[in-house]
Amino acid sequence: MIDPKDKDLPEINTEDPKASEHVKLSRRLFLGGSAALVGAVGTAGTIGATLGGAMVPSTAQAATSGNHNVGPGELDEYYGFWSGGHSGEVRILGLPSMRELMRIPVFNVDSATGWGITNESKAVLGENAPMGGDSHHPHMSMTDGSYDGKYVFINDKANTRVARIRCDIMKTDKITTVPNAQAIHGLRVQKVPFTKYVFANAEFRIPHPNNGLNMDDIEGYYTLFSGVNAETMEVDWQVIVDGNLDNTDADYTGKYAFSTCYNSEGAVDLAGSMRDERDHLVIFNIERIEAAVKAGDFVTLPGSDVPVLNGRKGSAITRYVPVPKNPHGINTAPGGKYAVANGKLSPTVTVFQLDKFDALFEDSIKPRDTVVAEVELGLGPLHTAFDNRGNAFTTLFIDSQVCKWDVEKAIRFYNGEKVDYIVQKLDVHYQPGHNHTTMGETRDADGKYLVSLQKFSKDRFLKCGPLHAENDQLIDISGDEMVLVHDGPTYAEPHDCMIVHRSKVKTRKLYDRNDPTFAMTVEMAKKDGVNLETDSKVIRDGNKVRVYMTSVAPRYGMDQFNVKQGDEVTVIVTNLDQIEDVTHGFCMVNHGVQMEISPQQTASVTFVADKPGVHWFYCNWFCHALHMEMRGRMLVSPA
Repeated sequence: MIDPKDKDLPEINTEDPKASEHVKLSRRLFLGGSAALVGAVGTAGTIGATLGGAMVPSTAQAATSGNHNVGPGELDEYYGFWSGGHSGEVRILGLPSMRELMRIPVFNVDSATGWGITNESKAVLGENAPMGGDSHHPHMSMTDGSYDGKYVFINDKANTRVARIRCDIMKTDKITTVPNAQAIHGLRVQKVPFTKYVFANAEFRIPHPNNGLNMDDIEGYYTLFSGVNAETMEVDWQVIVDGNLDNTDADYTGKYAFSTCYNSEGAVDLAGSMRDERDHLVIFNIERIEAAVKAGDFVTLPGSDVPVLNGRKGSAITRYVPVPKNPHGINTAPGGKYAVANGKLSPTVTVFQLDKFDALFEDSIKPRDTVVAEVELGLGPLHTAFDNRGNAFTTLFIDSQVCKWDVEKAIRFYNGEKVDYIVQKLDVHYQPGHNHTTMGETRDADGKYLVSLQKFSKDRFLKCGPLHAENDQLIDISGDEMVLVHDGPTYAEPHDCMIVHRSKVKTRKLYDRNDPTFAMTVEMAKKDGVNLETDSKVIRDGNKVRVYMTSVAPRYGMDQFNVKQGDEVTVIVTNLDQIEDVTHGFCMVNHGVQMEISPQQTASVTFVADKPGVHWFYCNWFCHALHMEMRGRMLVSPA
């Protein structure tokens, strides 16, 4: 371990282009050593030396091959869906270029598209919705264990929500607030036979009812595992568990979901939640849960009609498998044979054989009989990804490395055979969390690329003040050794990502005029006797004024309209252009109003005309050579 107080450590001048590799390596080790020191104190010395720890790690040298270059006019092979973390959005990147292609606002306000401003987006967000979020885990819907390109789901840990994104238009169409819970963290989809459920972990334990009258009754705290219906986006059922839920995943039979759980102690303080040497993986039997709901074997909690089932230790619908303390990630291998729980506070990963779960629920084997390996990889294993050749790739947060290891060899080692299961360790920069391989969460893993998401980027990019970008690194895993391909700075905090082959995603070029995203606006127009595709007119209803206008670049359907001071004005714009990429905009100056209207889309926005005088509106998207001429006036008469 590197002592951060060692005066013999070289002084690092990150601005010096001549800094030696020794200096750079020392700086990386300084980071890892500092973190390891903190980790060791926090875990009462449970973090030990690891097999392969004496291996010389591969330095993160850039690939010299041009095979990963995506030139001008060329298309990427993969879509990457990145969570936006504290920004509350989802970002789409192309791989291997790592070019950011699009941002999808979800839980945030976005003035470029008008998300959180337009009436249509407010209907999705819901009344009085928090304007912000902490998006963590994006996952695409599946059919028979393969991505089907229909939806991407994302959680909001900050406000206990789950959202759905339509992949044909790359827009959020549903957001659900999960009742009876706080902080949806882990999120995965049912893989087989199709995504019927989105599995959602509520991390924090709270008293029930949470009314301020029982806050000191720690014994009464608990949290819930939720099954969200992927089509209706309603919560179909919830399961009470022991401990704090962390991450979750599902098998390739459709029978089971499973979640890492920490704080089996039931504490509300940090030290108390790390007291015991083991926590657990909790396994959920989906068929038994559905049967219990059908049989009425549930309760409801105040303020919600969602069926709540008892899944604590000893219940028929769950099983608890002891694992080293405070496990974090849980990841299912593409073949569906194994799942790996990552140790976090332990240097180990625990490998489960999934076809043993049937026997576990029949009580013919003990919980630990499902474990076929528990091996050491390094300090701070958080998440594991897989290729199509039997290899696993685990991020080591404290060591700032990705460890490539052979799953079958790890099992052989666990059974007493003297075999080295660690294939390679690659330095990453710095403190990696989630990682994902191309198609690695499906049956179709292809073993081409790995993305490692780092929480720190010190000395990797130009400085932009005290707040640093994070660093997403692209690694070529197609050969025998991992090779770093690309450093990519990202804004806080892209917690997780997923990588999908481009063949799985089919997007629309234009909106369908019957698209449900603006169906309510179409219905409003019908009631007003307005043909959205031909009419530009003003409808007055007391102090409510609805302004309908078409738009065809470079003109709106009307150049001006009149209202009175204090009127509630709704502007409805229909983009009649039928040419791909001719997006229109609408901005009312000095009124906080901006929105996007894509080809064949209708969008609306409501505001109060509270200032008399002339107020210009204009198109804020460059849709035509005469862009600056696409404008008009709102004339507001004094009250």
